[in-house]
Amino acid sequence: MAAAADSECKRSLDRRPSSSSFRLRCSSLNSLRLRRVFDIFDKNRDGLITVQEIHQALTRLGLETDVSDLDSTIRSFIKSGNIGLTYDGFVALHESLDQRLFGLEMEEVAEEDESESDLTEAFKVFDEDGDGYISAEELQAVLGKLGLPEGREIDRVEKMICCVDQNHDGRVDFFEFKHMMQSVVVHTS
Repeated sequence: MAAAADSECKRSLDRRPSSSSFRLRCSSLNSLRLRRVFDIFDKNRDGLITVQEIHQALTRLGLETDVSDLDSTIRSFIKSGNIGLTYDGFVALHESLDQRLFGLEMEEVAEEDESESDLTEAFKVFDEDGDGYISAEELQAVLGKLGLPEGREIDRVEKMICCVDQNHDGRVDFFEFKHMMQSVVVHTS
Protein backbone atom coordinates (compact mmCIF):
# COMPACT_ATOMS: atom_id res chain seq x y z
CA MET A 1 0.00 0.00 0.00
CA ALA A 2 2.79 2.44 0.93
CA ALA A 3 4.65 1.59 -2.29
CA ALA A 4 1.54 2.40 -4.33
CA ALA A 5 1.16 5.74 -2.54
CA ASP A 6 4.85 6.53 -3.12
CA SER A 7 4.54 5.83 -6.85
CA GLU A 8 1.42 8.01 -7.03
CA CYS A 9 3.35 10.82 -5.36
CA LYS A 10 6.29 10.48 -7.72
CA ARG A 11 4.03 10.58 -10.76
CA SER A 12 2.32 13.71 -9.50
CA LEU A 13 5.62 15.43 -8.80
CA ASP A 14 6.99 14.69 -12.25
CA ARG A 15 5.63 17.95 -13.65
CA ARG A 16 7.81 20.40 -15.49
CA PRO A 17 7.83 23.96 -14.18
CA SER A 18 6.00 26.28 -16.53
CA SER A 19 8.39 29.11 -15.71
CA SER A 20 11.15 30.00 -13.32
CA SER A 21 8.65 31.43 -10.87
CA PHE A 22 4.98 31.05 -10.07
CA ARG A 23 2.95 33.93 -11.45
CA LEU A 24 -0.62 34.28 -10.20
CA ARG A 25 -1.10 37.09 -12.69
CA CYS A 26 -0.23 34.84 -15.66
CA SER A 27 -3.37 35.19 -17.75
CA SER A 28 -3.91 31.51 -18.53
CA LEU A 29 -3.23 30.39 -14.95
CA ASN A 30 -5.30 33.21 -13.50
CA SER A 31 -8.14 32.39 -15.90
CA LEU A 32 -8.06 28.74 -14.83
CA ARG A 33 -8.15 29.69 -11.16
CA LEU A 34 -10.97 32.20 -11.67
CA ARG A 35 -12.96 29.53 -13.50
CA ARG A 36 -12.47 27.11 -10.60
CA VAL A 37 -13.50 29.75 -8.07
CA PHE A 38 -16.54 30.62 -10.18
CA ASP A 39 -17.54 26.95 -10.35
CA ILE A 40 -17.09 26.55 -6.58
CA PHE A 41 -19.27 29.60 -5.88
CA ASP A 42 -21.93 28.50 -8.39
CA LYS A 43 -23.50 25.96 -6.02
CA ASN A 44 -26.56 25.18 -8.15
CA ARG A 45 -24.50 24.96 -11.38
CA ASP A 46 -26.76 27.33 -13.30
CA GLY A 47 -23.88 29.35 -14.77
CA LEU A 48 -24.65 32.35 -12.57
CA ILE A 49 -23.30 33.38 -9.19
CA THR A 50 -25.79 35.25 -7.09
CA VAL A 51 -24.86 37.70 -4.37
CA GLN A 52 -26.17 35.13 -1.87
CA GLU A 53 -23.89 32.38 -3.28
CA ILE A 54 -20.86 34.67 -2.99
CA HIS A 55 -21.88 35.68 0.53
CA GLN A 56 -22.25 32.02 1.57
CA ALA A 57 -18.85 31.08 0.12
CA LEU A 58 -17.09 34.01 1.80
CA THR A 59 -18.80 33.16 5.11
CA ARG A 60 -17.65 29.52 4.85
CA LEU A 61 -14.10 30.83 4.41
CA GLY A 62 -14.46 32.95 7.55
CA LEU A 63 -14.73 36.27 5.73
CA GLU A 64 -17.51 38.36 7.22
CA THR A 65 -19.38 40.41 4.63
CA ASP A 66 -22.45 42.59 4.71
CA VAL A 67 -24.89 41.37 2.05
CA SER A 68 -25.98 44.91 1.12
CA ASP A 69 -22.36 46.07 0.70
CA LEU A 70 -21.62 42.98 -1.36
CA ASP A 71 -24.72 43.58 -3.46
CA SER A 72 -23.77 47.21 -4.17
CA THR A 73 -20.25 46.13 -5.19
CA ILE A 74 -21.44 43.36 -7.48
CA ARG A 75 -24.69 44.79 -8.91
CA SER A 76 -23.05 46.79 -11.74
CA PHE A 77 -21.36 43.62 -13.04
CA ILE A 78 -24.61 41.67 -13.35
CA LYS A 79 -26.08 41.84 -16.86
CA SER A 80 -29.57 43.26 -17.15
CA GLY A 81 -32.13 40.49 -16.86
CA ASN A 82 -29.82 38.13 -14.96
CA ILE A 83 -30.10 37.30 -11.27
CA GLY A 84 -26.35 36.85 -10.85
CA LEU A 85 -22.90 37.18 -12.35
CA THR A 86 -21.99 35.27 -15.49
CA TYR A 87 -18.40 34.04 -15.71
CA ASP A 88 -17.49 37.11 -17.83
CA GLY A 89 -19.05 39.39 -15.23
CA PHE A 90 -17.11 37.58 -12.51
CA VAL A 91 -13.85 38.16 -14.42
CA ALA A 92 -14.71 41.84 -14.88
CA LEU A 93 -15.48 42.13 -11.14
CA HIS A 94 -12.16 40.47 -10.29
CA GLU A 95 -10.23 42.86 -12.58
CA SER A 96 -12.06 45.87 -11.16
CA LEU A 97 -11.40 44.84 -7.56
CA ASP A 98 -7.75 44.12 -8.38
CA GLN A 99 -7.27 47.61 -9.80
CA ARG A 100 -9.29 49.27 -7.03
CA LEU A 101 -7.57 47.44 -4.18
CA PHE A 102 -4.02 47.59 -5.50
CA GLY A 103 -4.30 50.78 -7.55
CA LEU A 104 -1.89 49.59 -10.21
CA GLU A 105 -2.05 48.07 -13.64
CA MET A 106 -0.70 44.53 -13.58
CA GLU A 107 2.29 45.44 -15.76
CA GLU A 108 3.41 48.10 -13.29
CA VAL A 109 3.83 45.65 -10.41
CA ALA A 110 7.07 43.73 -9.89
CA GLU A 111 5.91 40.20 -10.67
CA GLU A 112 8.41 38.41 -8.42
CA ASP A 113 7.37 40.30 -5.26
CA GLU A 114 3.72 39.98 -6.20
CA SER A 115 3.95 36.24 -6.77
CA GLU A 116 5.67 35.70 -3.40
CA SER A 117 2.97 37.74 -1.68
CA ASP A 118 0.21 35.85 -3.51
CA LEU A 119 1.77 32.54 -2.50
CA THR A 120 2.07 33.63 1.12
CA GLU A 121 -1.59 34.67 1.22
CA ALA A 122 -2.68 31.44 -0.47
CA PHE A 123 -0.61 29.42 2.01
CA LYS A 124 -2.22 31.22 4.97
CA VAL A 125 -5.69 30.18 3.77
CA PHE A 126 -4.70 26.52 4.21
CA ASP A 127 -2.52 26.98 7.32
CA GLU A 128 -5.51 27.59 9.54
CA ASP A 129 -3.67 27.37 12.88
CA GLY A 130 -0.80 29.59 11.70
CA ASP A 131 1.95 27.12 12.68
CA GLY A 132 3.70 27.36 9.30
CA TYR A 133 2.50 23.97 8.05
CA ILE A 134 -0.51 22.62 6.20
CA SER A 135 -1.69 19.38 7.79
CA ALA A 136 -4.05 16.90 6.18
CA GLU A 137 -6.73 18.01 8.62
CA GLU A 138 -6.31 21.68 7.68
CA LEU A 139 -6.42 20.88 3.96
CA GLN A 140 -9.49 18.73 4.51
CA ALA A 141 -11.20 21.55 6.45
CA VAL A 142 -10.60 24.11 3.68
CA LEU A 143 -11.70 21.70 0.94
CA GLY A 144 -14.80 20.96 2.99
CA LYS A 145 -15.57 24.66 3.43
CA LEU A 146 -15.35 25.05 -0.32
CA GLY A 147 -17.78 22.17 -0.77
CA LEU A 148 -15.29 19.98 -2.63
CA PRO A 149 -15.80 16.20 -2.40
CA GLU A 150 -12.18 15.66 -1.34
CA GLY A 151 -13.08 17.40 1.90
CA ARG A 152 -15.09 14.34 2.93
CA GLU A 153 -12.31 11.79 2.39
CA ILE A 154 -9.22 12.03 4.62
CA ASP A 155 -7.47 9.26 2.64
CA ARG A 156 -7.56 11.38 -0.52
CA VAL A 157 -6.40 14.45 1.39
CA GLU A 158 -3.49 12.50 2.90
CA LYS A 159 -2.45 11.40 -0.61
CA MET A 160 -2.50 15.04 -1.71
CA ILE A 161 -0.23 15.95 1.21
CA CYS A 162 2.06 13.00 0.44
CA CYS A 163 2.49 14.12 -3.16
CA VAL A 164 3.80 17.53 -2.07
CA ASP A 165 5.59 16.58 1.16
CA GLN A 166 9.24 16.46 0.06
CA ASN A 167 10.76 15.92 3.52
CA HIS A 168 8.19 13.24 4.46
CA ASP A 169 7.12 14.85 7.75
CA GLY A 170 3.41 14.39 6.96
CA ARG A 171 2.67 18.06 6.36
CA VAL A 172 3.40 20.80 3.82
CA ASP A 173 5.61 23.76 4.68
CA PHE A 174 5.73 27.00 2.70
CA PHE A 175 8.68 25.94 0.55
CA GLU A 176 6.97 22.67 -0.42
CA PHE A 177 3.79 24.62 -1.18
CA LYS A 178 5.76 27.09 -3.29
CA HIS A 179 7.51 24.28 -5.18
CA MET A 180 4.16 22.63 -5.89
CA MET A 181 2.72 25.89 -7.21
CA GLN A 182 5.77 26.49 -9.42
CA SER A 183 5.36 22.99 -10.85
CA VAL A 184 1.80 23.54 -12.06
CA VAL A 185 1.55 23.23 -15.83
CA VAL A 186 -1.47 24.78 -17.48
CA HIS A 187 -2.34 23.23 -20.84
CA THR A 188 -4.04 25.63 -23.23
CA SER A 189 -5.77 24.53 -26.38
